[in-house]
Amino acid sequence: MPQTQSKIDQRDLPPFLAACRGLPVPHTPVWIMRQAGRYLPEYRKVREKADFVTLTRTPELAAEVTLQPLRRFDFDASIIFSDIMTPLQGMGVALDFKPGPVVDEPIRTRKQVDALRPLLPDQDVPFVMESIRMVRSELPSKVPLIGFAGSPFTLFCYLVAGKPSKEFSEPRSFLHAEPAISALLLDRLADAMVVYLRAQADAGAQALMLFESWGGLLGPQDYATYGMPPVRRIIEGLSDLDVPLIYFANQGGANLRLISDLKVDVVGLDWRVPIEDARRILGAGKAVQGNLDPAVLFAPKDTLCRRIDDVLADAGSGPGHIFNLGHGIWPETDPDAVARLVDHVHERTSDSK
Repeated sequence: MPQTQSKIDQRDLPPFLAACRGLPVPHTPVWIMRQAGRYLPEYRKVREKADFVTLTRTPELAAEVTLQPLRRFDFDASIIFSDIMTPLQGMGVALDFKPGPVVDEPIRTRKQVDALRPLLPDQDVPFVMESIRMVRSELPSKVPLIGFAGSPFTLFCYLVAGKPSKEFSEPRSFLHAEPAISALLLDRLADAMVVYLRAQADAGAQALMLFESWGGLLGPQDYATYGMPPVRRIIEGLSDLDVPLIYFANQGGANLRLISDLKVDVVGLDWRVPIEDARRILGAGKAVQGNLDPAVLFAPKDTLCRRIDDVLADAGSGPGHIFNLGHGIWPETDPDAVARLVDHVHERTSDSK
């Protein structure tokens, strides 16, 4: 039986998984987005020997990088080292990282959408599943592993634009100029992410996270029309799994009322959204994750601790809060600041203090 399908006594849940379920915890769990990455000198040493794509496609290296931050910090969760574009390569998309993803032939036609292959995880991305199995064998039982994927709209942005952008004007205009092709592509991406995330869960991922990196570019009407239907398609496709689902919509504050209808366990928040306001909009049935501004990690120790306390106070004393940054950690961040963050959250929220 896959590990994700076994029923676990709620009293034995690690703090991260308990918080995902809105259950009482011994302390507020904390992890940070991109916690395995360029701010760690040990990661940079690995990168001296392998480029990014090789790193993501070599299970031993991906597992090593995933585990590195757990050796330094008392994080309550780990997240597999990979990239949201990885499954698209398995679908036949030719791309490179320079350093962001650059697609050789941006999608413009129905023929290109039809040419996308259905994703077969064991055949197309077996290295991701092997990385998950390797990491699970090394992680302590109190530290769950998170698997992840990119949301359909975010992947759509890269596929249509062909490269990173601040506004993604081409994908956004393509939604309106070619609504039928856009809808088909978004559905194809949703179906692929269902298969991809299910495979990660079967391999041992104990929670699944969907990154909506560019959904904040859409206003509420377009978010409801284009962004939400494929996300719902994914959530419905995963509804039988016994793992928490996390949805992070960067700059998604204007769309929280729409997000509140999603059947997910946790909603990730960026630093622009007060947690107290988000909780009120989302309702009592959802946990929240966030939301310290990554820039605050550059503040003096006293200021950093005060701002951490502000986030904790904003989240309130009730269950269902996972401390995180409001976006990925910056490469220039001092690891000592991360250690202060983790230790301070645990010290402030421990039920034994």
